[in-house]
Amino acid sequence: MVTAVRHLGPHWYAAVMGTAAVATAGAGLPVHVPGLRTVCTAVWALSLVLLATLLAARALHWTHHRDQARAHLLDPATAPFYGCLAMALLAVGGGAITVGRDWIGTGAAVALDVVLFSAGTVVGLAAAVAVPYLMAVRHRIEASQATPVWLLPLVAPMVSAALGPLLVPHLPPGQARETLLLACFAMFGLSLLATLLMLPIVFARLITGGPLPLVLTPTLFLVLGPLGQSTTAVGMFADVAPGVVPEPYSEGFGILAVLYGVPVMGFALLWFGLATAHVVRARRHGMGFAMTWWAFTFPVGTCVTGAEALGRHTGLVVYEALAVGLYVVLVGAWLVASVCTARGLLSGVLLAGPRTAFVVRRPVTGRTTSGAVR
Repeated sequence: MVTAVRHLGPHWYAAVMGTAAVATAGAGLPVHVPGLRTVCTAVWALSLVLLATLLAARALHWTHHRDQARAHLLDPATAPFYGCLAMALLAVGGGAITVGRDWIGTGAAVALDVVLFSAGTVVGLAAAVAVPYLMAVRHRIEASQATPVWLLPLVAPMVSAALGPLLVPHLPPGQARETLLLACFAMFGLSLLATLLMLPIVFARLITGGPLPLVLTPTLFLVLGPLGQSTTAVGMFADVAPGVVPEPYSEGFGILAVLYGVPVMGFALLWFGLATAHVVRARRHGMGFAMTWWAFTFPVGTCVTGAEALGRHTGLVVYEALAVGLYVVLVGAWLVASVCTARGLLSGVLLAGPRTAFVVRRPVTGRTTSGAVR
């Protein structure tokens, strides 16, 4: 077992995030499907088991393979995935209140979320500072190496912002509730502004440097994470603000939910189309399964909850239909990623050490001075 976890990286937490997203997004759908909530609760329980198992395995990794753990931190391709640890803790904690309470009771669900939300928020804020710091002073990277993976540590505080309001009604009225709500709003701003700084670098790399390597192409869906999660967050602020913050601020949160959420969800749909086109191209060029396929789950799940929030605050059926349609995509992606991951674990391929990669040169395309392709 100790040897098996040597190459177990932080990217494995993405499987926990995607599983929890299926549960929480399904519970908020604006349609009644018999048995759906029970299934979502079972999926949440699975995410809790996966989280506990992975935390134990990663503890073994850090205890017995510290050299490899340090190498992960100093690897610019792996270090950003430490944001996934925070988001896995937060996603499972939020799911405890959303659906887990049906099985473990409200009291236990709140207690579990307090622990996981607190730990996830601390880890997320630490990653949001530490990973960019390492990128600046220890990693040797260039703009041409930019990928959406760089967004992961910056998105973690946004997940705290979106899930923190679930705890607001369980706090004593007054200062405690308002403090938590405004702290979540501060993390919303922190993550949003950091994302706005990083996203242009990623987009410029994609446009000027050409398509990402096949194995990294699914990570284009990671851009949906801050878009969908921020839309979810402003919707949650509007849900809990009345009675927590004074007017006109509570009304302002309701306005923000629509005026911010509608255009951001519009951009999310544009990016969804762009990312899908790149994935189809990559699949035609031989893209096989890798753990990056889990990027098809959690980010899409945030768009589901974002659409659900817009449906609540606008009353428009179109957003309810969008939430249902995206949820179907989410479930399909989760099933495929789960089956392929289980198959890779059983065969030992996913836990094996990295293989030597052969560099394949991109075909050089000449251009005229006007920019036309020759």
